[in-house]
Amino acid sequence: MMLVRGRTAPRLAATALAAGLFAAGTIATAGSAAADEVPVGGGATATLEGLEVFGEVTVSFPDGGEDEEVNGGLFRLTAPGGAGTFLTYCIDYNTHTQPDAVYEETDWASSTLSGDEDAGKIHWILQNSYPTVDVHALAGTAGITGDLTEEDAAAGTQAAIWQLSDEVTAVPHDAEARALSEWLLGQAQDLAEPEVSLELTPPQVSGQPGQVIGPVTVTTTADAVVVTPDLSAVEQGVTVVDANGELIAEDQPVADGTELYFSVPEDATDGSASLTATASAEVPVGRAFTGTDAEHPTQTMILADTSLASIPVGASVSWAAPGQPSPSITAEEVCAEGGVEVTVTNNGDEPFAFELAGETVEVAADGSESVLVPVADGQAYDIVIDNPVEGEADWEFSDVLDCAATDDGTGNEPAPASTGGAGGADTPGDSTDLAATGSGTNPGLIVGIAVALLAVGGGAVFFIRRRTAAAGAGSQE
Repeated sequence: MMLVRGRTAPRLAATALAAGLFAAGTIATAGSAAADEVPVGGGATATLEGLEVFGEVTVSFPDGGEDEEVNGGLFRLTAPGGAGTFLTYCIDYNTHTQPDAVYEETDWASSTLSGDEDAGKIHWILQNSYPTVDVHALAGTAGITGDLTEEDAAAGTQAAIWQLSDEVTAVPHDAEARALSEWLLGQAQDLAEPEVSLELTPPQVSGQPGQVIGPVTVTTTADAVVVTPDLSAVEQGVTVVDANGELIAEDQPVADGTELYFSVPEDATDGSASLTATASAEVPVGRAFTGTDAEHPTQTMILADTSLASIPVGASVSWAAPGQPSPSITAEEVCAEGGVEVTVTNNGDEPFAFELAGETVEVAADGSESVLVPVADGQAYDIVIDNPVEGEADWEFSDVLDCAATDDGTGNEPAPASTGGAGGADTPGDSTDLAATGSGTNPGLIVGIAVALLAVGGGAVFFIRRRTAAAGAGSQE
């Protein structure tokens, strides 16, 4: 998952997560009202409705303890404005679902599948089981002679996935569901991770007035993408152009692989702008979905079926006059490294430097440097980097690192949710018995540059100071 916020410079401070901060993955560039709340970087977003199709499953743990009787099956998520639906299975047994949780599409490496050697087998199960395959065809392929219902198929598929994602023993109550689960586990093969539905990389670029700044590359499974500059871009005369400098109009769709550039007028004062790319696409089966609320973690999901959904993604540009640094900053959760990798690219003509744990990192003009900010799994973080341009918004990255789920400390009774039920209830809201779910994956311990890590209200706190070499300014507190 790529996180990008506004612009900034003198100080990098990751503090305890506080209420009122922007949700992870939204863009908050000063003066860019049209891009507010648009996911940055890539992927679809959706809201959890509840458990849709399910059956009963007995779950046992490798270290002993009392068996658990849970409902296992398909969850339904809905895209913003009802523009598309997603059916998912759980890959995170020990974490509860949260009512109306907001999810975002992400890479395996930024989810509980990070480092999971069985992730490819889970993907195979999704491609070869219900709902991708009709239950009648599935029964025939799996050699199941009894009546395999949709509830059986969902429970059997979920049970097989849990055994791979969480290293538990999951046994469906129904005989046909058990037979399906055993067949899936016996047949599963490694499949590659599917591509993102829509992504803009990098999600932020920088330069100087009078330049054509970029590229920002479009990666998508959709046939066409519509690109719209924000109001700030229009007001400042910034246009979106292709690799040949030709204007890309709002009624001119672009395709996968297109390189987008921001053309900034020569007389533009220091500032920023953004664009929104929108596509109507089906998110590929096998993509991971993680919660966006750092204060209320919810179980990680994996996509089993999708409809066409309208997916908006944002990217931004910033520029500064000659004689000073012109940085763009992005952040990416790297589960295998145990933290958040902050990448600073300086497209100005003066160095951009900051101090981290007593060491100075300098980004040369036209250079780029990456720094790993260690964050413990399950830890909330808020990274703010001050903007060297007066009046421009700071860069801000906030979320919770969700890599290897563990028992959330509340037992395995499910948290309430808006739909779903136990014992075959078929009316939404009849029961609040949703499966508690978690992951057996264990990413590496925190590595990289040593920084002070303090626990304050469950949040991670870091202090990083930045120096502007050209201006000689001290760090701002």
